[in-house]
Amino acid sequence: IPFNSPTAVQMAQEHVDRDYAVLDGLTPRRLNNTAKAEMDRLFFPRCAKVGSEALMEFMQHLQDINHFRIDVNGVDRRTSRTLNAMRQEEMAAYIYNMDEGSVYIEHTNWIDFNAYNLPKPIFINMVRDPVERMISWYYYIRNSYRNAIFYRKNPLAPIKPTAWFKKSFNDCVRSGDQECQYIPLTVKDAVPNFKRQSIFFCGHEPDCLPFNSPLAVQIAKRRVETEFAVVGTWEETNITLAVLEHYIPRYFARATMIYKIYQDSIINRNRNNRKPHVDADVRAMVRRNFTHEYDFYYFCKQRLYMQYIALKRTELERYSHL
Repeated sequence: IPFNSPTAVQMAQEHVDRDYAVLDGLTPRRLNNTAKAEMDRLFFPRCAKVGSEALMEFMQHLQDINHFRIDVNGVDRRTSRTLNAMRQEEMAAYIYNMDEGSVYIEHTNWIDFNAYNLPKPIFINMVRDPVERMISWYYYIRNSYRNAIFYRKNPLAPIKPTAWFKKSFNDCVRSGDQECQYIPLTVKDAVPNFKRQSIFFCGHEPDCLPFNSPLAVQIAKRRVETEFAVVGTWEETNITLAVLEHYIPRYFARATMIYKIYQDSIINRNRNNRKPHVDADVRAMVRRNFTHEYDFYYFCKQRLYMQYIALKRTELERYSHL
């Protein structure tokens, strides 16, 4: 179609009209799942290596201001990829029996409370670039401080060889080491590494286990769309804080103001400042096996942006009527 022809102009106008129609439909009320919660509890089934400890620390600063309490009993439990129905029901019942205005945080997956005849809480979570998560995990488990604590608690555990500690992520990927092979649709992992970000949203069903599975990712997307009040990211700190503050004020009122006071300590929480450089070709090699995981990651960020845009549109409309 020739540029600037009547047909091209008409098509462009149709695209603009459609985009405006989408924006007109963006309202905080339509995009806020907080109202769907059936009890005053906040459940944070936190993903690994997304900065969840930073959010935990930040919430500790907010709890006295907003009159809620964080339950830390789940933080130190042994992590399982999935829970059977009995353990899911036990966790759901535990959260149900907590006091109103309580926050439960644990490395686990989304749970269907209604399946156990229990009211559902407010769900939140965080996401991060999938390859960055893997690089972070790789060097996190090699952290000397972490390993000193581990071997103090487990003195009989076999000690890893020096070569394992010194091996770079670049060399691990290029050499085809099992630890750095991320094979799509695999269920059993040669080395545990939390590569499935989507599983924390998908749930505990067998369909959620295959890595980089399009089905698992579609289920996870549906959970985010219908169950989670906010899924944020530290990659967009200001947007995440604004959305949390306005969509879940019961727990995050004044979040943007309070964050500025404690920003430095929160940013450095569990952060590895000695993480070596990872070459671009290595990142590209790994990224090719995370296609659907990236689809999920971008979906979560798009939803976060939509929630933020809806919020700002409402503010602008309110100011225009003053």
